[in-house]
Amino acid sequence: MSAPPEQHPVAVLQTLLDEAVGIGVFPAAQAVVLHRGVQVFGGVAGKASGDTRFDLASLTKVVSTTALFLRLWTEGKVGPDTLVSRFFPGSPVGDAGATVADLLYHRSGLPPFVPFFAQALTQHPALLDAACPSATRAQVRDEVLQAAAATPLAAPPRTRTAYSDVGFILLGEILARAANAPLDTLFSRHVAEPLGLQARFHRLTDFPADSTPAPTGATRPREPAPGQETLWKDVPSAPTRLGEVDDDNAWVMDGVAGHAGLFGTAVDVARFGQAVLEGCAGTSPVIAPGPLWHRVLATDPLVAGSTRSMGFDSPSQVGSSAGRFVGDSPPGAVGHLGFTGTSLWVDLRRSLVVALVTNRVANGRQELRIRDFRPVFHDFVVEALGLTAISQGTHG
Repeated sequence: MSAPPEQHPVAVLQTLLDEAVGIGVFPAAQAVVLHRGVQVFGGVAGKASGDTRFDLASLTKVVSTTALFLRLWTEGKVGPDTLVSRFFPGSPVGDAGATVADLLYHRSGLPPFVPFFAQALTQHPALLDAACPSATRAQVRDEVLQAAAATPLAAPPRTRTAYSDVGFILLGEILARAANAPLDTLFSRHVAEPLGLQARFHRLTDFPADSTPAPTGATRPREPAPGQETLWKDVPSAPTRLGEVDDDNAWVMDGVAGHAGLFGTAVDVARFGQAVLEGCAGTSPVIAPGPLWHRVLATDPLVAGSTRSMGFDSPSQVGSSAGRFVGDSPPGAVGHLGFTGTSLWVDLRRSLVVALVTNRVANGRQELRIRDFRPVFHDFVVEALGLTAISQGTHG
C-alpha cells in the first residue's frame, strides 16, 4: 500500500485505520503520533470521535500504576527495595522476600492470571445488579486482594520473567496503602491533573455519566480469552452497562485496580508518552526527576533475556508489536500493550510517541488480527515521517 502523490505521507495512517475497521479488526480506533513534542498525526476511525474514551486495559499498568510508583518514590513513601511483606505480611510472595521492584519487573514468581472474579461472582451474585450496595463491592474488593495475596508462587522471585496481572493487583494496593488514599484518587491527583489528562477510572459505585465510551462487551463475565476456556465454569452472568471495565478481575474490584481499569483517549496516552520523554530528558519533573525515570526504564538487570523494565516493556527482537524500526537503536524504546486493543510505544532515540487505542474485543476475544496490525502501523509511522534512518531521529 502506498499513499497517492497528492496526500501528505502521514495520511496513509488514516487509510490504515479505516481499512482495519472495514475488515473487522476493530470497530473503532484513535491514534496520535508525536515527534519531538509536536503532533504529526491524529486520526479517528469507525464508531468513535476524538472524545471517545477507550478501555485502556493494561496500559493502566504504566499510565497509572508505574507513574504513581515514580511519584511516591520521589516522595519517599515507597521504593524499589520496599518489601511486599510490609503491606502483605504472611503472603507467599511476601514470605519469599519479593520487593516492589520484583512486582514491577514481573519477576516476583506470581502466576500471570487467576480468575478471582469467578469465586466473587459465585459468592456474591448481587455484584451483577447495577444497584449493588457499595458495602458489598468494598467487601468483595477486599476479598480479591486477600486472594491475590494468598496466591502461591509459580517460581521463586528473581528467577524468571512472567507477566503477572496478580502482581500488579497487589502493587496497586501497595501504592494506595503507602499514600493512604484510593488508587483512583492518587491517579487523578498525581498523574491526570498535572499532565492534563482526561483519563480516569470508572468506579462502579460512582459510575460516571460518560456518553462516549467505546463498547468492549455486553455480558459479565466476559467470554474467556484464548487459552482461558477451562479456567472457570458455572459462574452467574448478566448484561453489563456500557463503560464498565472489560477486565473481570478489575470489575469485581469496583473498577479500580493496579492492572486495569483506566479509560482514556489516544491523546491521553500520547501525552503520557511525551511525559516519559520529558521525564528522561529532565525537562519536566512533574511526576519524577530524570534520574528516577532512567532507573525505571532500564531493562531488568537480574533476569537474563528479559525485555521488562519497571512497569514498561521494550520491543522484542523478533515479532514485536512495535514493528521493525521503533526501538531499533540505543537507548531503544519503551511501551506497553492492552488486551482490549490498545498500545503505547515511545522511541527514546527518535523522540517519537505512538498511541493507538482500539476496542478490538468488541468483535469477540477471538479476534486477534490486532497482532498483525500493530507492527504494520508502527512501521508506516516511521516510514511516513522519514525516520527509518536512525540519524534522522537523533536529538537536535
